[in-house]
Amino acid sequence: MSRSKRGSGDRGLSVRVKTAAGRRESSTRWLQRQLNDPYVRRAKADGYRSRAAYKLIEIDDQHRILKPGYRVVDLGAAPGGWCQVAVERVQSSVDAPKVVGIDYLDMDHVRGAVFLKKDFLDEDAPDALLEALGGHKPDVVLSDMAAPTTGHRQTDHLRTTHLFEIAIDFARRNLVPGGSFLAKVFRGGTENALLADLKREFKSVAHIKPPASRKESPELYVIAKGFRGMSEDDDR
Repeated sequence: MSRSKRGSGDRGLSVRVKTAAGRRESSTRWLQRQLNDPYVRRAKADGYRSRAAYKLIEIDDQHRILKPGYRVVDLGAAPGGWCQVAVERVQSSVDAPKVVGIDYLDMDHVRGAVFLKKDFLDEDAPDALLEALGGHKPDVVLSDMAAPTTGHRQTDHLRTTHLFEIAIDFARRNLVPGGSFLAKVFRGGTENALLADLKREFKSVAHIKPPASRKESPELYVIAKGFRGMSEDDDR
């Protein structure tokens, strides 16, 4: 590795990574990007598990969906950055946890949150989440889920849209009236029908790309606020 000087806004240093034997060029580029990413450095300094924590912080600073006392479900929670932010903002405690995360990947414990190591696509996952909330419905459903990328943009978009659709279904079946839903999508257009449904079911729906989301990333976030409640006709 070598260091080269940059502008004073980045403390004058950037890290340049040399390609090592056995390391692919794409891996070298990823490592260099990580080492020079200010959000990665901030996450380490602030004790967050990933730079993704700042995406939720920036979105919530603008939209105020996480309030003290609220109950939160975090879908695709690992490595736990969103759980950490949610615990702080809803003031969840060890004795009375109000944040529940779920992921099939391992995740270290987040103080003030309950973690279920389980695939959200399992049939019994929704009931397990509500049970972990003490039988209460959530005020907020978060989803930063994305399918493992294949490198084929259309395939990746469709797979992540499928997760978005499943997250929507969980939210519409379980959110309290007035609740909020925040989920990752990829640009591509095939989610337009899902967005139309959300606009009927929530008072406001918008796309947002927080500053912490890399410019080159196709990801966007859909934020829906003011859930109108599910009618019996919708329960299908």
